[in-house]
Amino acid sequence: MSVARHWRRGVAAATAAVGAAAGVGAAWRRVRAFRPPAAGDVAPQLERPEVYAPRAAEHLAALVRIPTVASRDPEQTDLAVFDRLQATLREAYPRVFAELAVERVAQRALLLHWRGASDEQPVVLMAHQDVVPAVPDEWSGDPFSGQVRDGIVWGRGTLDDKGALTVLLEAVESLLDEGFRPARDVWLSFGDDEEPLGASAAAAVAVLRDRGVRPWLVLDEGGAVVTGAFPGVTAPVAVVGVTEKGVLDLELTATAAGGHASTPERGGATWRLARAILRIERHPFPPSMTGPVLAMVDGLGRHSSPALRPLFAFAEPLAPLLARVFTAISPETNAMVRTTVAATTLAGSPATNVVATSARVNLNIRIAPSRSVASVVERLRRVVSDDRVTLRVVAASEPSPISPSDGPQFALVRRAVAAGYPDALTSPYVMLAASDARHFAQISEHVYRFSPFAMTREQRETIHGADEHVAVDALGRGVVYYRALLRGIPGITGITGRRDDAAR
Repeated sequence: MSVARHWRRGVAAATAAVGAAAGVGAAWRRVRAFRPPAAGDVAPQLERPEVYAPRAAEHLAALVRIPTVASRDPEQTDLAVFDRLQATLREAYPRVFAELAVERVAQRALLLHWRGASDEQPVVLMAHQDVVPAVPDEWSGDPFSGQVRDGIVWGRGTLDDKGALTVLLEAVESLLDEGFRPARDVWLSFGDDEEPLGASAAAAVAVLRDRGVRPWLVLDEGGAVVTGAFPGVTAPVAVVGVTEKGVLDLELTATAAGGHASTPERGGATWRLARAILRIERHPFPPSMTGPVLAMVDGLGRHSSPALRPLFAFAEPLAPLLARVFTAISPETNAMVRTTVAATTLAGSPATNVVATSARVNLNIRIAPSRSVASVVERLRRVVSDDRVTLRVVAASEPSPISPSDGPQFALVRRAVAAGYPDALTSPYVMLAASDARHFAQISEHVYRFSPFAMTREQRETIHGADEHVAVDALGRGVVYYRALLRGIPGITGITGRRDDAAR
């Protein structure tokens, strides 16, 4: 069924369902009330991104030229390149590294402490130094050239995550130049193995926990400013991750008698494995509208076209229908509403003329907030339904807790977005990938994920792919975003209910 037919059925179902339950009049009043809210806090005055963009582009290009590729095996990671990167950071941001307390965590992770007016309920801002490998033949140029051309910085890590690392440090350096002091302590956590492991982020959490640090806000990479991602909404949307899906690497292994390829038996290991993969493909996890997705629909649906608002106005009672619609819109919206399974690495026979005695596949599974690792494994075991195929958990992490999108922390992020992108709507969403932020949920209930860059769908596809790039203008807006965020951190409320004088 086409997406358009889904929408038409949804609108009709909304009218029919609500008309039967509460009357047409009540339904119509609800639809009329389902509109954008009145303007709240006045957005900070927009600074000029072009003031910060050239310097940020120059510094990012220098970082891209240092290939800080991290391996799942720590012994295979070249620590010398991380030393080069950190030396470059010290040269680019002398005040940051002179005025903030700097320490190394694990191997080459950095933890910086910026003392504010109060050390209670501090803020943690995050980025990571490492990048995934790049295959030069797949790129149109050198993936580590750091070339700046036609208003764009090209190279591995420009979006994930050296771009965010750069604009965050640009913001801190510029505020230090102005003599600014934050209302609360600010910690900067820069991991060195986010891509393969995230072990350094876990180590940073352990350090902070041992010191009694309970962050008021944690902010890491994640969403972006996107367009065309939500039906009927033409304005750019800043999607901020309030949770992230769990990650499960599950190995399926099929075994059978081997032999010469000239005399194969039916039901060999490769055939059993292929059948298992097809069964999983044909029986996807059912979709569901979790809390963060419903919150996104409630917020963005108010800005959608009049033809679609009746459907979004009744998102909760029509959640099953909406979930099916989301599966049909795009791979991204499909992943928002269900647990996904991707078959990645495959292995079988060691030779072309040998029947494999065993064959295996790795399934990379992204677990929706409504499920757990155990429930996913059990369901896949039932779907495969073959005693000759074994399932082994290689690595797993549960979905992250859901952070609130109606409190002062999310409001601060929203105001900072408005400073850099005044035309953008800000919405919670389920982050589809994994980040270092998941570890910080152990010490904070307010963990969010947002990268302050406008990205097209094509750009987002270059993350971990070929020709990764970021616009120079987006870098300038990223600096403005972080400056507004740091300036907007509220002071600690005392017994009288007033802010500390030092934080005013």
